[in-house]
Amino acid sequence: MADRRTPAAESRTADPPPASTGLHTLLRHDVPASLVVFLIAIPLSLGIAAASGAPLIAGLIAAVVGGLVCGLLGGTPLAVSGPAAGLVALVAGVVSEYGWAATAAIVAAAGVVQLLLGLTRLGRLAMSLSPAVVRGMLAGIGVTIMAGQLHVVLGGKAASEVLDNLSGLPGRMMTGINGASALVGAVTIALLLVWPRLPRMSVVPAPLVAVVAATALATTLRLPVERVDLPDAPLAGITLPRLPSGELAGILVAVVTIAVVASVESLLSAVAVDKMHDGQRADLDRELIAQGAANTVSGLLGGLPVTGVIVRSSTNVAAGARTRASAVLHGVWVAVFVLLLASTLELIPMAALAGVLVVMGAKLISIAQVRALWRHRELVAYLATVVGVVLLGLLEGVLVGLAVAAVGALYRLTHFAVRTEEQDNGAWRVVVHGSLVFLGVGRLARELRRIPQGRRVRLELHVDLMDHAGFEAIDDWRTSYQRLGGTVEVDEVHDTWYDRAVRGRLGPRRTLPGPLPRWFAPWSHWQRVHHEAEGQAARDGVDPMLVGMREFERRSAELVRPFLSELASRGQRPGQLFITCADSRVVPNLITSSGPGDLFCVRNIGNLVPAADAADDASVGAAIEYAVGVLGVRRIVVCGHSHCGAMAAVLAGSAPPGSHLHTWLRHAEPSVRRFHATGAAGPEDLPAEERLCLVNVSQQVDNLRSYPAVREAVDAGRLELAGLYFDISAARVFLVDTQRAALQPVPA
Repeated sequence: MADRRTPAAESRTADPPPASTGLHTLLRHDVPASLVVFLIAIPLSLGIAAASGAPLIAGLIAAVVGGLVCGLLGGTPLAVSGPAAGLVALVAGVVSEYGWAATAAIVAAAGVVQLLLGLTRLGRLAMSLSPAVVRGMLAGIGVTIMAGQLHVVLGGKAASEVLDNLSGLPGRMMTGINGASALVGAVTIALLLVWPRLPRMSVVPAPLVAVVAATALATTLRLPVERVDLPDAPLAGITLPRLPSGELAGILVAVVTIAVVASVESLLSAVAVDKMHDGQRADLDRELIAQGAANTVSGLLGGLPVTGVIVRSSTNVAAGARTRASAVLHGVWVAVFVLLLASTLELIPMAALAGVLVVMGAKLISIAQVRALWRHRELVAYLATVVGVVLLGLLEGVLVGLAVAAVGALYRLTHFAVRTEEQDNGAWRVVVHGSLVFLGVGRLARELRRIPQGRRVRLELHVDLMDHAGFEAIDDWRTSYQRLGGTVEVDEVHDTWYDRAVRGRLGPRRTLPGPLPRWFAPWSHWQRVHHEAEGQAARDGVDPMLVGMREFERRSAELVRPFLSELASRGQRPGQLFITCADSRVVPNLITSSGPGDLFCVRNIGNLVPAADAADDASVGAAIEYAVGVLGVRRIVVCGHSHCGAMAAVLAGSAPPGSHLHTWLRHAEPSVRRFHATGAAGPEDLPAEERLCLVNVSQQVDNLRSYPAVREAVDAGRLELAGLYFDISAARVFLVDTQRAALQPVPA
């Protein structure tokens, strides 16, 4: 079987997890991956705790709980959870206002909220937030982290306010630098930036290398720097939660904010992890339930909030993890290390952890994402969120970003384009695209007033939404314009908003996007705009084909011209010869979603292929030989259809003797003989003439093999033969098994 992997799948960083999840998989893949993630988790957890204003042990508790609880219960098997940089600014603000013990209680309550969101399947609503706002929130958090931790790198203390940290940096750099701390921080940052660029070295995690090197430097040179300070008995240093005191509204806001931000970050991480491997897909509701359980447990044990962390998760996948055992084991290793080797952690300089956080904060500001948002015209919402988070705080900044994003969305949803142009015959054409609501009525009125009085005006409405203000603006102008001697024809292309409003049935919702009806509907449908227009066309005797040709030149020609121009210059190279019936209800390009240059078509009564030795017709044979010998088509398709008049005539023998039709339908006699010889083969639930249609397709495919050019190309593997059947009433296309004259669904 051919390899059907997509390029995206081939570029992912992990192979599909094997079916076996036994001891071999655990020892070969999950244990090594868990050790790599553990080595990253230790410095990150300590640094995030320090930046949050929480006890350092709180970060390690969150790492253990995230690994064990989320690892066992989570809906994303290869994701790794723990304390995250994205919550640093938020947690630091809550700690500053309520203290750590109360913050732990708030974290536990936020976990309960997440549990409820997951159980009620409302969690994925968090994914409805604008990506620009989410990215802006993370970038604002990145600025906040960098502004505070740069002070620690330089040997000082971070202030509680972002603006104080930003405004104090110049003074700190000029007069308040601690040389030893700055050296440790600079070495840490340099290694974090350089190490991933060393191909053979990047197997070892950069944060681990940077922290170990900085610690070794500080220890060897006996530098006077502040170091990690853990309780002598780690378990005794756990701060149990305490109910916060203060206004209930403020406490509830803190709980909901932590729950929402943690949920968004976890779900985004789960979606990102899904893109890194080809294994089991994420269950977002289950993931949110697991995150809620982990935060409840972490808060009750005095730990930081837990989220899915993309840094650890991507490392886990890249390190070869196959099952959720890797995430669980990483939590076990953290717990063992804290209980047995806590004294080793106390050698780490705080400046080294601050350096790790500075780089992490910088990575939250992605230039690639900024470029993408610029291309999608979402940069304003992103920048508004960044500035809001930095100047006002996390919640306020997100609200500012959401407001800006909502205004932008409202503008796009209600934006419309209007174009007026004078035709060669003195008539005017007005084209309106988009959503016509009250916000755009003034502009529409200005454009309509530009049209001179007494002219013939064609108003084309390509609108997916029209409110009463939009209808009234058009209707009032139309009435007054016609009263002064002009004529106005309203042509609704996408939907009948105006016509329904005239009848007092204006719809409440915007129209779902879809193809324009006149591109596939019969003339009798789209040329009847309304009863007056239909009557006028009938009285004028306008040929519907001429109307259709004008419609093509107005709407379709510009769209299809580039393809036709290229085909005209390089010549046609269709991939298929499509032989079908002349029935007007069968439209080959429509039922195959093909365009110019795709199909070389032959149409006749009954989609018949006379045998190569037939003496009374050469037209079909000429087309076959030209398609195979000159055009080099790779497939020939014979397409029959339901309700076929030719098959009904053949079965009933109703073609008048001596007529051209009777002569032509003699080519269907082998199909009739085959039909009777096989006991009227075909699905029993179909009428006889429909079963004959299937047998006829099979027979015509066999007739194709009577042509030497076809037979030679098939034998050489250059050509395929296939049969299709189009059910007109159901608008469905089926493959035909030409051996059994049976229908097969089109593969998904």
